[in-house]
Amino acid sequence: MSTRFTSLCVFCGSQSGTNPAYLESARATGLALAERGIRLVYGGGSVGMMGAVADACLEAGGEVIGVIPEFLMDLELGHRGVTQLEVVPTMLERKLRMAELSEGFITLPGGIGTLDELFEMLTWVRLAVHTKPSGILNVAGFYDELISFCGKTQVDGGFISAQDAANLVADDSISSLLEKLEEAARRGPSSFYRS
Repeated sequence: MSTRFTSLCVFCGSQSGTNPAYLESARATGLALAERGIRLVYGGGSVGMMGAVADACLEAGGEVIGVIPEFLMDLELGHRGVTQLEVVPTMLERKLRMAELSEGFITLPGGIGTLDELFEMLTWVRLAVHTKPSGILNVAGFYDELISFCGKTQVDGGFISAQDAANLVADDSISSLLEKLEEAARRGPSSFYRS
């Protein structure tokens, strides 16, 4: 299957979560990217969801670039088996570097750090820092409330437009999500912020 993407960034937890479906979604994502010849860019971890997505991609013959801050590398949490592991000074530089290396973003289940990464990329689109699409893989309803909040509550409250809300795509299937991300990339994001 051909794709317009050569690299996608995956944001996900360093924990495995309580539902086995979460870890399975990480494996399925890594496999799907490798099968499509899409380079995986991720946070460089060797454990939890991060380790699972990287391992699955590598096992299927895919290319994996990890980006990890020094302090996490010092804790021996970096994945030393990836194609390339970049060690950066700070968490902020990690996000910037992952964005530079990627043509779009997929968010899997995760915690506060995962949400930070997701919303940073959406904010950068709104402020015209980049035009890359962002998607959520909504595994077992993990992001139901967040999707509703972004797609309805914020719009109804007058904080974002429906067009801006549409910059975040979601699906419960990695194959369908990849198709939606390709369409979002072709369409481009909503109009940029104008003061």
